[in-house]
Amino acid sequence: MKYKTVAWGVVIASLMCIGMSLNAAETEEAGRGSWTPLFDGKTLDGWEQINGTAKYVVEDGAIKGTTVEGSPNSFLCTKKHYSDFVLEFEVLVDDRLNSGVQIRSNSFSDFKDGRVHGYQAEIAVNGNAGLIYDEARRAQWVDMENCEQTDEAKAAFKKGEWNKFIILCVGDNIFTWINGVNIAHISDSMTKSGFIGLQVHAFRGETPAWVKWRNIRIREL
Repeated sequence: MKYKTVAWGVVIASLMCIGMSLNAAETEEAGRGSWTPLFDGKTLDGWEQINGTAKYVVEDGAIKGTTVEGSPNSFLCTKKHYSDFVLEFEVLVDDRLNSGVQIRSNSFSDFKDGRVHGYQAEIAVNGNAGLIYDEARRAQWVDMENCEQTDEAKAAFKKGEWNKFIILCVGDNIFTWINGVNIAHISDSMTKSGFIGLQVHAFRGETPAWVKWRNIRIREL
């Protein structure tokens, strides 16, 4: 994703402080802080489901979310909230399903009866993967008027394969990479802290659709 106005000084300084390569977007252990697994590969400890009735199970070392007919969007959320961080995970998704990962998101009883809302990194096979959507709040892509999506970004997400996401949140800045390709950079101040959430989107089909996540880890900055 190439933006007309990008705070590249902020990007470079942020990446340098955590030991991340700007070209490949790969993190190094030498950076500040340490990695914390969010998923132990065996249980859903540390997670809780908010909204919807989609089924979340552990299968072959991955979290598998499966749609349920008639269910609204479902979210498996970390019990802990995070502010500035690097999040890494791998995802494999049914071609029929739109999904996403919530970052800095929240659920309040006085907001749409607890509806999960906030920033979401899109997971989809339609070329929009890695873009940032404001789930259930503004209900629109964030900062799209200031960006121009490249062919490389549209092609970064591979159908039928495990795809590696890296999401960096520093201050008002949120960056995404898929398989080493920079997809998005937004600057938005609406939410500074919240949980991580794995979305299973509402779905209608002859058979249930699914999405899987594995190797989920976070490094707080």
